Amino acid sequence: MQTLAGEIGECLMKARSTAKAAGLDGSRALQRVLYRSAKQNPSRRFHALYDKVARSDVLSRAWDEVRANQGAPGVDGVTIEHVETSGVTAFLNALAEDLRAGTYRPARLRRVNIPKPGQPGKLRPLSIPTVRDRVAMAAAKIVLEPVFEADFLPSSYGFRPKRSAEQANEAIRTAANRGANWVLDADVRDCFGSIDHDALMTQVARRVSDRRMLKLVRAWLRVGVLEDGITTETDSGTPQGSPISPLLANVALHVLDAAWTQTSSSLGLLVRYADDLVVLCTSRAHADEAQRRVAVILAQLGLQLHPDKTRIVCLIKGQQGFDFLGFHHRKVESWRWRGHYYLNRWPSDRAMNAIRAKVREVTGRDKMDHSVDSVVVTLNLILRGWKAYFRNGTSSRKFTIVDHHVHERLAIFDSAKHGRTKRNWQRHDKAWLERLGVYRLSRATTAVTAHA
Repeated sequence: MQTLAGEIGECLMKARSTAKAAGLDGSRALQRVLYRSAKQNPSRRFHALYDKVARSDVLSRAWDEVRANQGAPGVDGVTIEHVETSGVTAFLNALAEDLRAGTYRPARLRRVNIPKPGQPGKLRPLSIPTVRDRVAMAAAKIVLEPVFEADFLPSSYGFRPKRSAEQANEAIRTAANRGANWVLDADVRDCFGSIDHDALMTQVARRVSDRRMLKLVRAWLRVGVLEDGITTETDSGTPQGSPISPLLANVALHVLDAAWTQTSSSLGLLVRYADDLVVLCTSRAHADEAQRRVAVILAQLGLQLHPDKTRIVCLIKGQQGFDFLGFHHRKVESWRWRGHYYLNRWPSDRAMNAIRAKVREVTGRDKMDHSVDSVVVTLNLILRGWKAYFRNGTSSRKFTIVDHHVHERLAIFDSAKHGRTKRNWQRHDKAWLERLGVYRLSRATTAVTAHA
């Protein structure tokens, strides 16, 4: 009987010529073959994956992804720039040699705490691997992702190829406008830090039988965290800040997606983006039962719903709304058909506070050595990115508020640079903003209207 490795080898030989004609590199041809193999046989377990992590094309692509994301150094202090200076080829060759020889060992994670967006005073722990480990993790993700992607369900939108937050929000809008007026707005408590390792590895092993690959993944999960000179062992969770963590979280939470599809889809529509999820139901009774079942399923993974942040929302006639993926979702009466309510979305209060904070940071007094023009360049980059995300909603009023805030902050900044007081609105009118070339969010807004 032909082995899986031989099967994949033959498929790869055929795929390489096709991939070359299509302008794809070998790593993407590999992913296509793995995806097709997994899709065609949902019960297949792959036993020849580890060797592909050390392939030169896979490691090269992994390096490109890690370099594009930049990021801080790990416990060894080695930065992206240091690797580039000392030689990327030598760096990747040494890593490949250690992987092939079985001598690769991950370094401890460096723990840092960063402010939570829109939550002043609250910190989020990040566990930062070394650049070397990040490249190895990114390479493993390239190999493993297509295998599990073949199983992932439509209810999952986060950190997946060709899936997006916009698609998740559109699924919510469609379901709500078809009569799903009750929403379980669920918050999973410390998802990335609490996933049970054994439960996670059981899900990985459901598709992977390669012992070396399983050992590699478990090593990344169990490596200690270094903080203030003290190493803490990790017995649960996937380290936030590592390239492979989003994939592993999706592998674990696929348990929820699959169980919901098989036993609970009659209660409502599940929409999940990584560890953020909502269930849209047609009745309060269905929403209550949905909360109970989600809690039971998550408990299998060592996870639980946050009791203070999980709630059931009534959307009827705009009674209540909920925040999801940076948007506030609420039903609004149509201006065209009075008495009819449709789900709209616009930037949430947290999103508004976050953009205001960024504008204040760029125009702060500690930036007085910067020219107004250079500040405008930085602001425009921030504003364009923010609008690109929030433009697919009824966000025009929020855009106008942000535009006014930008105008005010720039007026204060310019006045301070020239030794004036307050804002001097007569000097800093809208024509002044036009001359500076300030990007305005409220122009040419694309909106999902209330009657859509």
